[in-house]
Amino acid sequence: MTDRAPTPERPAPTELVVLDMAGTTVADDGLVEEAFRAALPDAGPEQTAYVLATMGTSKITVFRHLTGGDETRAQEANTAFEQAYARLVDDGHCAPLPGAEEALRRLRAQGRTVALTTGFARTTQERIIAALGWHGLADLTLCPADAGRGRPHPDLVLTAALRARVSSVAAVAVAGDTDSDVRTGLNAGAGVVAGVRTGAHGEEELRAAGATHVLDSVASLPGLLEAREG
Repeated sequence: MTDRAPTPERPAPTELVVLDMAGTTVADDGLVEEAFRAALPDAGPEQTAYVLATMGTSKITVFRHLTGGDETRAQEANTAFEQAYARLVDDGHCAPLPGAEEALRRLRAQGRTVALTTGFARTTQERIIAALGWHGLADLTLCPADAGRGRPHPDLVLTAALRARVSSVAAVAVAGDTDSDVRTGLNAGAGVVAGVRTGAHGEEELRAAGATHVLDSVASLPGLLEAREG
């Protein structure tokens, strides 16, 4: 990482990279939708469409909406979802996206702190990391319970920024596959907010949400940051 002072032509170096998991660094392959169906087997087309549209959002927030604000039902559905997703992970339905692991290693080799974030519960996040053999691959792993609120609120990114002791939020890069990921990065004031086309939302949705860059995959992120810093 360069220590040159930023200028209008040369932005501040990225000190922290905050990455989503499912759909960004970890292959989803419909697992989230399948787990939602297990949690709410009577869900109709409108509810399923809402689930797909809100990919990346904290799961308990989604269930609160789907259950009409019934906290007991929302918590029960969220627990059923986490259990169903965990079973899928344990059955081997969990794999890194192509180039993701190499990207994480390269980002850290560049001198950047790397944080993996998710809308899942901590136990599910840990299960995914264990299944992938990713212990120690990232500097930080955060879920909504660690930060206060999930996406699209800025809490996950700002919590990572505080723990990484960045010099400013402009020195943070955020990458994710959903418009919720993008809005989280923008709400936090991140200097780079990249959408990736490997998950729930396509380029049009990511750009409409305000992404500063749209990439084919997270594998392109280390090169983007290097080029951006000159």
